[in-house]
Amino acid sequence: MSSLILALAAGAVIGLALGALGGGGSVLAVPALIYLLGFTPVAATTAALAIVTTTSATALTAHARDGHVHWRTGLLFAAAGIGPAMAGSVVAGELPAAVLSAAFAVVAAVAATRMLRAGSPRETTGETGPGRAAAAGAGLGTVTGVLGVGGGFLAVPALVGVLGLRMRDAVGTSLLVITVNSLAALAVRSATVDRLDWGIVGPFTGAAVLGAWDGRRLGAKAKGRSLQRIFAVVLLSVALFMLADALV
Repeated sequence: MSSLILALAAGAVIGLALGALGGGGSVLAVPALIYLLGFTPVAATTAALAIVTTTSATALTAHARDGHVHWRTGLLFAAAGIGPAMAGSVVAGELPAAVLSAAFAVVAAVAATRMLRAGSPRETTGETGPGRAAAAGAGLGTVTGVLGVGGGFLAVPALVGVLGLRMRDAVGTSLLVITVNSLAALAVRSATVDRLDWGIVGPFTGAAVLGAWDGRRLGAKAKGRSLQRIFAVVLLSVALFMLADALV
């Protein structure tokens, strides 16, 4: 199978995840770029940031138009996580790769288990208090910085379980967090962006953007509890894969 077809297929799957579930994009993009398309880990993480930034921003506009973005909560989440994410990145530089992979797997498994055990998402009226949003965002930023991955797959459970957003609002708001965080991380790597193979990254991104639109429609038709289960299964699958890879 040609690299172009693989890029289109992988991009479509990742777009569906981002559009319907509000996360999982970077976690799926990096393995796809490495194992399917032959990117080095460094190039894969940079390319994934470009892909996820574009796709998340595109999906965000649609969710915002439907009224499913809590702007104040999302911006507090993103702003509160920047400093802790930078500090976490310093800590991550001192840890072995296998430890980081295992830690990621544990965190993802815990989040998935919580989502599977939770009842129907609680609804909120208006915006969440700034203290809780900032505290949750700082915690998320720390975990994201230490593990070196995007935060969407952790943001949705936090927005639902900690801040009490409805699932669809959590999905839309998480896209805001992903966009801001991905842009910040991509800015740090701006000097290496022109070295990417855009003959692969471009079609990958285009397929992801189109997939995100379909994912949004899928998310709008599904019940909040169903989205929780789907999201939890995705998280648990990623956790098991990465834990197995870390132990080999």
